[in-house]
Amino acid sequence: MKRDDEFEPQLGRLGSPEGKTSRRYLQRVLKAAALAGGPSRGIRTERSSSFRGNRIGRGSGVGRVLAARDRYAAYRQRRVVIKARVVKFRGQGLKAAQLHLRYIQRDGVTREGEPGALYDAAVDRADGKAFLGRSEGDRHQFRFIVSAEDGAAYDELKGVTRRLMRQMEEDLGTKLDWVAADHYNTGNPHAHIILRGRDDRDCDLVIARDYITHGMRERAAEIISFDLGPQTDLEIEDRLRHEITQKRFTSFDRSLLWEAGEDGIVGPGLSVKNPFQQSLRAGRLQILQRMGLAEEIAPGQWRLGEQLEPTLRRMGERDDIIKTMHRDMAREGLPRAVAEYAIYDPSHDGAGLLVGRVVARGFSDEIKDRHYLLIDGTDGRTHYVDVGRADAVDPTPEGSIVALTPKRAEPRTVDRTIAEISAANEGRYSVDIHLRSDRTATESFAETHIRRLEAMRRAGAHVEREADGTWIIRQNHLEHAAYYERMQARASPVVLETLSRLPIGPQVHADGATWLDRELTAEKPTPLRDAHFGRETQAALARRRQWLIEQGLAEQNGDQTLYRANLLALLRRREVARVAGQLSEELGLRYIEARAGKPIEGLYRRRVDLVSGPHALIENSREFTLVPWRPVLERNLGKEVAGIARGENISWTLGRQRRGQSVG
Repeated sequence: MKRDDEFEPQLGRLGSPEGKTSRRYLQRVLKAAALAGGPSRGIRTERSSSFRGNRIGRGSGVGRVLAARDRYAAYRQRRVVIKARVVKFRGQGLKAAQLHLRYIQRDGVTREGEPGALYDAAVDRADGKAFLGRSEGDRHQFRFIVSAEDGAAYDELKGVTRRLMRQMEEDLGTKLDWVAADHYNTGNPHAHIILRGRDDRDCDLVIARDYITHGMRERAAEIISFDLGPQTDLEIEDRLRHEITQKRFTSFDRSLLWEAGEDGIVGPGLSVKNPFQQSLRAGRLQILQRMGLAEEIAPGQWRLGEQLEPTLRRMGERDDIIKTMHRDMAREGLPRAVAEYAIYDPSHDGAGLLVGRVVARGFSDEIKDRHYLLIDGTDGRTHYVDVGRADAVDPTPEGSIVALTPKRAEPRTVDRTIAEISAANEGRYSVDIHLRSDRTATESFAETHIRRLEAMRRAGAHVEREADGTWIIRQNHLEHAAYYERMQARASPVVLETLSRLPIGPQVHADGATWLDRELTAEKPTPLRDAHFGRETQAALARRRQWLIEQGLAEQNGDQTLYRANLLALLRRREVARVAGQLSEELGLRYIEARAGKPIEGLYRRRVDLVSGPHALIENSREFTLVPWRPVLERNLGKEVAGIARGENISWTLGRQRRGQSVG
């Protein structure tokens, strides 16, 4: 006989194919928790706790009142979708806020295709820099996207946004400091609102979750309904009829899942007394059956598929992506058949190298600052690539040639070194322990391992630092490192390399080492399909080959083309010498060519973008030089740098690394 306190967990990922009973098992757990006095969904007992944390903060009472309104009021009111995010200012938080402001003011978001304009409660042209200045020292920031279903009925959204924010001030009992920008470049006009996390007493502004999830939406819906009037019966019926045909997760599907029993079976729906609602319910079930997500097992009885919700959500996301690709390609005048579209999934085992031209860049998730790139690939297809956060990849202008690979989510060499040294030292790691364990290591090299541990600690990984600076490393450290890498890969799932910022057309006659030249001389050139950008690349390669022959840099020998030895280096030196002459006149300084094995010292002034790739301008009092640029130099803009030229690369010693660590 089993005791009441016995518990047998059934492990497995929720909704996975191997765990087909996961949803039913979850329902049994929730019911058992309710009977035991714990929280549950839709089950209330005298012993169940009402504390959820969603009532902490300003506006909790208003949020509960608005959420408890007549459930049929949702059909009458105009629908408004509000997305919300609370951004904590840690590390580069304020810089991320600056990037977000820049992106919501980007080009092409107004009806006239103009850049977005910031406004606030008082003026139509708000000062973004002043707003960021006031935000200095704030703990957090709120970001909202307010999108009304009938937003297209308004000439502008400023009035709606200002009335909503005034109502929020009344509900929350404080003045609010905010800026907003309206976007009309999608099917649903919407407003981006950025709200400081400080109240009028200069204290942290905490808004109750109830108000964010219910109160704001209800207040916005009130304003829209007041302006346009409540929805008529005909409008409601048309919207619901349209919803049952959608190939995405809808409110009908959500209600069916909650109605389903432990075995996933939905009854005849006798509780739905409205004939219109019954017909809609039956229609949705028929559509789900045609999609293979429901099965009629008896008259009026249906079994819902185990993967109903995740499948419909994936279908909805894919449909949104295809619409985005159609819109962007049509804007660029590059129509494609649906079969020529592809979604690049870095997590897929078959995902590999993708080379192509950047057609467009946009938001995949505006509230989280996640971006996508549309890549016209050399394989003849157009690829949608989610590149992650705005700051995860370098800015890539349209027309650039790029290469993308999936980010590897596995422990690095530095993690294995930490695990090995700590295992030999009773689970402890420090710079001194590292130097004692490896006599060949330098102090600066060991410090790179400390920075890795510090980054993992800030991200919540299970590493601990004692007061004396020693780190406690667990035996499963490599597992925690792999988890940390997976979290990093979610933020930026791909590695992007810019092969050329110059579009493919101008590369044909460019006096410099181009991507076309690297392809012509490569042992394993990029495979090209005879379609779209692949065909365009083939034609450009043929024209570039002819240009090189005309310049005496190559010769035709039967079916073979013979290229000059060190062709790329020769083209690069020609371009650098030409640009250096122009800079010498501009700066009034003498140009000195970097020599292999010779030191390079001076002030890093700026980056110079050449056809052959970006170069760094290093300036001395009377002379300057141009050397290949590296991202690490940007942290030392305007500062003294030193390095040694080694062929085409430079070994730099920068900042606190001057003690010995070099950066190639």
